[in-house]
Amino acid sequence: MRLVRGQSNQGDKMALTEETKNDKIEVLQLAGYPVIQVRTATIIKRDDTEISRSFHRHVLTPDADLSGEDADVVAIAGTVFTDDAKAAHAAAQEAE
Repeated sequence: MRLVRGQSNQGDKMALTEETKNDKIEVLQLAGYPVIQVRTATIIKRDDTEISRSFHRHVLTPDADLSGEDADVVAIAGTVFTDDAKAAHAAAQEAE
């Protein structure tokens, strides 16, 4: 979370905060292998009142580098990205 301080038009102080969190994690089955779709919300608040929310999505395949992912995403990947899923993904990539 990032805190940004400023002043309102009336001169009193207000606090703006920015928070990012994974608010939706889905496992989808593609052509013979699973992928994980992660939706990240960026929430802007002024004095604890939400004033803006935007979303970003990214998709992870069985060969993805998980080093930058949250623990919950890594745990799900550890469950669904089995050796069979990795082999099916590799075979699909070779077929392209």
